[in-house]
Amino acid sequence: MDNKTKLAFKKQNYFLMLAGLALLALGFIIMTIDDTTHGFGFLGLTLGPILVMAGFIVQFFAIMYKPKENK
Repeated sequence: MDNKTKLAFKKQNYFLMLAGLALLALGFIIMTIDDTTHGFGFLGLTLGPILVMAGFIVQFFAIMYKPKENK
């Protein structure tokens, strides 16, 4: 590949981004399935937000991660 067709991220970055998106989606889904009043149960107040925060952390890491170059 020449420099004009080079992508900004490598395969590992995209895999980490997909994992982060999956965590984000799972966290929001878990928050919506909490059946207590106004979502004030364990799922809505604890587990869901923890998964959403983990998803954002994985996304940040995926963007900042620089794979080693193989020469």
